[in-house]
Amino acid sequence: MRASDRAYQQLRQDIISWRLEPGTVLAELDQAARLGVSRTPVREALSRLIAEGLATTEGRRGVVVAELSVADLEQLFELRETLESRAAAQAAERGDRERFAVLQRRFDISEGSLTGPADVESYYALVGELDTALDEECGNGYLALALRQLRPHLQRLRRLAHDNPERLAGSAREHRSIAAAIAAGNPGLAAAATTVHLHASLDHLHHSQSGQGTLAPALAPFTPTQESESR
Repeated sequence: MRASDRAYQQLRQDIISWRLEPGTVLAELDQAARLGVSRTPVREALSRLIAEGLATTEGRRGVVVAELSVADLEQLFELRETLESRAAAQAAERGDRERFAVLQRRFDISEGSLTGPADVESYYALVGELDTALDEECGNGYLALALRQLRPHLQRLRRLAHDNPERLAGSAREHRSIAAAIAAGNPGLAAAATTVHLHASLDHLHHSQSGQGTLAPALAPFTPTQESESR
């Protein structure tokens, strides 16, 4: 893997996981030293992150991690509901049902085991597998591309639930319902289950971020284990 790709992947993961918080200055020299690469790969990585909307430029401060506001939250969920509900319905019509049946069983197991940092990281990895399955099984390359472009921002939002194990367990149940509906080949139920999950997630985020202009975890994010970082 090229040094610029390694730098991009590490910086991207650090932003998504809130190890690099919104507003953090991403100075080339500092990040190059931290990541053990030269400044040129870091510069290339920062350009990609800016294109994705995960970083932005702020005058004399240079490149910084992009903020997430309550207004961003509303707009992301409006788009997310449209895209994900459609993708779930189409996967139920066109996709490999057994693939989603396997995911359903794995969400059954994960629901009762969200007790520590490593468990939570494994759960997010499983959610990522469901996302990938939706992209590959919805049968629409343009829809899958739109979802992939949206996902980094959604992954940042997911980390805001770190302080609430009850919400994470509820989210696991909701993801199980989505996978089960697709495995059953029921497009209407798959879309409805997706809508229920998204509304529950949005309600939780509104409650946890009440009175704040910008979004942030109520508690410091879990530190991923070495195993989870290698995924």
